[in-house]
Amino acid sequence: MKVILQKKGGDVSVFEEGTLPKPTPTGGDLLIRNLAVSVNPVDYKVRSGGFVNTYPLVLGWDGAGVVEEVGENVKNYRVGDEVMYSGSLVRPGSNAQYTLVDERIVGKKPKSLSYSEAAGLPLTALTAWEALVEQLTIPLPEAKTAKNPKTLLIINGAGGVGSLATQIASKVLNLTNVITTASRPETIEWCKKMGATHVLNHHHDLKQQLTELNLSVDYIFICYSTEKYLPIAQDIIKPFGRIVTIVEVEKPLPFSDMTKSLSFSWEFMFAKSMYNHDMLSQSVILNRIADLVDAGILQTTVTETLEFSVDGLAAAHRKVENGKVIGKITLDMAHWA
Repeated sequence: MKVILQKKGGDVSVFEEGTLPKPTPTGGDLLIRNLAVSVNPVDYKVRSGGFVNTYPLVLGWDGAGVVEEVGENVKNYRVGDEVMYSGSLVRPGSNAQYTLVDERIVGKKPKSLSYSEAAGLPLTALTAWEALVEQLTIPLPEAKTAKNPKTLLIINGAGGVGSLATQIASKVLNLTNVITTASRPETIEWCKKMGATHVLNHHHDLKQQLTELNLSVDYIFICYSTEKYLPIAQDIIKPFGRIVTIVEVEKPLPFSDMTKSLSFSWEFMFAKSMYNHDMLSQSVILNRIADLVDAGILQTTVTETLEFSVDGLAAAHRKVENGKVIGKITLDMAHWA
């Protein structure tokens, strides 16, 4: 099968097209024929030499495609099913014609989305859902119209995870106030489109802006620079508030101001597949996300689609790495199928 791989860590020049044997599914694995993939920050971090140092390496975790073959123990999928997934950090990725994925972390593709639109969902949707529902313990409403009076602040609302978190918080968890940070006119507009009730300028004092809005914060979701924003979060959050981050750190965190009985947690979407912990929950979440998309409650966050190739993948990596992407970038693989 055709793949785009790398034989060492580095910049986008390490990408090359190659071939590897087509894998055969066993046990609970699905062999998925990829029709679209997307690029996340984890892609360029691993490409550069982080997390993984075994080569040749096939990157890519988000994917959407069709089930080509199934292992003998597969229960929930059959050949021909349209699916989406985010894979495992410790297995070959989706930048290939075919990928083996454990069925417990695969979900159905939303019927209303193209493969390219669906490929932008899995990693960000899983991360956002797990951060909000599992880590921050924001309850699901008992009735669709029941409002939750609490307030959530999302640091970096226009990124891939922030975009999904804003939608889930405002349209599924029904929080009264969903506040995001952004500064450019286009990112402010995007955050409001995703469902933000208020947008703070992260170049200005967040505490002062909250005071001017007469708002206090129960939950904070950090999607950018934990080192910078954890001290700010500790200062502005209400007593007994909950903070979650998804951003790795390079130095010890300042936990000196947690005396308001604050709770802090870390969301790492790949932890379940890495440690074989409650993996089926990710399939359940993805299927729920698909239903919410098809019901018109959630929408795709894809803002750009490129053609899958060495050049296309390199371009997507550069765009994500410069930190200016709004929503998600995906790559169409139909010509590879």
